[in-house]
Amino acid sequence: MFSKEESAQLRKEFWTSFGKSFPRKWLLYNTKIKGFSFKFVADRKKALVCLDIEHPEEIYNQLLYDQLLSLKNIFLSEYLPETIFDETYELENGKIIRRIYVEHTEKFSIHNKNTWRDCYEFFTQKMPKFERFFYEYEDIIKQAVV
Repeated sequence: MFSKEESAQLRKEFWTSFGKSFPRKWLLYNTKIKGFSFKFVADRKKALVCLDIEHPEEIYNQLLYDQLLSLKNIFLSEYLPETIFDETYELENGKIIRRIYVEHTEKFSIHNKNTWRDCYEFFTQKMPKFERFFYEYEDIIKQAVV
């Protein structure tokens, strides 16, 4: 087991190492759509590449999610066929959001440095596909909230 401080230090080291090993400017929060962001997730049990929809106004969450559902077949066939669309994804804090994500299938723990490299490779293979999809369909996605 790791203390809270040791765990925090490992998380910091994980993300710092990722940034240094794979320097690149990711899209992440710069979508220009409120509550619509791409994220890397890594914890003690899993790693994900996500598109999270968490607008403060519920109607916008539904409109954005519905717009993405209308593009789901294209997304799955041309970008990431293993993607999961989850309208009621529960975060660790209990908050329910809409999340579209791909899960790293290899054994992973942010506390095990031996699993980091595979996770970094997963991140760098999957996130560009999410970004490319967004850039190619950005105008259509934004129509949901105009």
